[in-house]
Amino acid sequence: MANDVYRTFSRLAEFVNHDSALVRRGRYFSDRFLIGVADTPIHVTAAKGSITEVKVGEVLMRSWRFSIRADPYIWQQFWEPIPAPGFNDLLALARFQRVKIEGDLQPLMANLRYIKEVLESPRCTEKQPKL
Repeated sequence: MANDVYRTFSRLAEFVNHDSALVRRGRYFSDRFLIGVADTPIHVTAAKGSITEVKVGEVLMRSWRFSIRADPYIWQQFWEPIPAPGFNDLLALARFQRVKIEGDLQPLMANLRYIKEVLESPRCTEKQPKL
């Protein structure tokens, strides 16, 4: 289960960068953030809305502005084509304490729609086009 989640996150740049509307929406966001899957960090770097780097695992002396951490089961439920109530949105996950959000929340909240859609992007595969 966890390996599937790591593989999905490793493809995050592919999901995001092929969505021109999402890249345009994030054009003012350039920063690093961390996604946690259980105890494994995934370092994500974005530049002007494009995901430029995704590193799965520990990276020596890598800084990040904010982190969003959850168990693999939570991420898989979040990516279901039609997620169950409470798994459908990043803030719903936070509300029900399914994710832990830490760090400098200002860039997250200032770019909330973009970050939410970046994290939701694995829901939309070739089999299921984004509406």
